[in-house]
Amino acid sequence: MNNIKLAPLLLIFSEVASKRSYTAAAKKLGISKSAVSQQVKRLEAELDQQLLIRSTRGVILTAAGETLLNRSELLDEQLNMAFAELKQTKEQPSGRFKVSVPPFSEKEIVMPAIRQLCIEFPKLTPEIVVTGKWQDLIEHDLDAAIFGGDLKDCDYRALSVSRVSEVFCASPRYLAQFGSPATLEELATHKFIGTAWHRPQIDVFDNQMANKQLISIPYSTKINSLITGVEAALLDMGIALLPEFVVQSHVENGGLQRVLPDFRGKDWHFYFLHQYKGEKPLHITRFYQLYRHYFLKACSATTQ
Repeated sequence: MNNIKLAPLLLIFSEVASKRSYTAAAKKLGISKSAVSQQVKRLEAELDQQLLIRSTRGVILTAAGETLLNRSELLDEQLNMAFAELKQTKEQPSGRFKVSVPPFSEKEIVMPAIRQLCIEFPKLTPEIVVTGKWQDLIEHDLDAAIFGGDLKDCDYRALSVSRVSEVFCASPRYLAQFGSPATLEELATHKFIGTAWHRPQIDVFDNQMANKQLISIPYSTKINSLITGVEAALLDMGIALLPEFVVQSHVENGGLQRVLPDFRGKDWHFYFLHQYKGEKPLHITRFYQLYRHYFLKACSATTQ
C-alpha cells in the first residue's frame, strides 16, 4: 500500500467525517459531491474497511472511521499550518509561552497540546499555570488563558472551546449503604456535596439539556474546588454534581457511579482568552487549535 498516495484521500475523508456531510465537505473543498464520494469509496477500497455509513440523518462513522478521524484531524491542521508558516516572514516563535489552564485537564488535554506545540515550535519555552480561578492576562503576564464558567467583563478576545454539562455521581460504597435516589425529590434525603459555584437553587435538565427544573438541596459538605469535590465523592461523603469529563475516568474504573442518569446540571462553557485585537501570533492560534482538539476528544470519550 502506497501511503503517500492515500494522503489526499485521507484529507477528504477527514473533511466529510468532521462535518458529517458529503455536501458540506464538497463545498469546503471546492469540488463536486460525487467527486468527494468517489474519493472516500477509493480510500475504503484501499483500506478494505467501511469508514462511513450514509443515513437519512447524515453521515455516521463506523468504529474504523472514528479511529481514522482521530488520527487524521491533526494531519489536516498540520498541513494548513505548514503552508501558513511558509507565508510567514517573521522568525519562528521563540521564548516563554505562559498560559493558565483549569485543573483536571492536564493529563489528557493540556500536556498533549503543549507537547505537540513544542514539536512544531521548538524554540518556545512553555510555562503552565494550573488554576480554577480567573486569571487576568495582563496582571499575571499571560499569553493565553483557558477559563471555564461565566466570563467577566474585559477587553480580551474569547474563543469558544466547547461546552460540557454536569452529572450526579457517588461512590458505589455510598450507594450500597444509602441507596440510589430514583427521583430528584429523593436527593433531599441524601448527603449532598455542595459546591461554591452552585446557587441555592440548582439548574437541572434532561439529557438533551431541555426541560429545565430548579431544585433546592441542603448540603452535608461544601467544597470550592473540583479536586475536593471528586475526592469527597470518592470517599463516600455523598452525592456530587460535577462536570462529566472530570469524573468520567472514575466512572470508567468503578470509583464512581452515575446517579439519576436521566438528569444533568448546567453547561460549563470553556473559553480560550487572548489579548490580540488583530492577527494572532502563529503559536497562539496553534495552541488554541490543539487545546480544542484534545478537549473535544476527551469530551467525546464520555459519550462512547
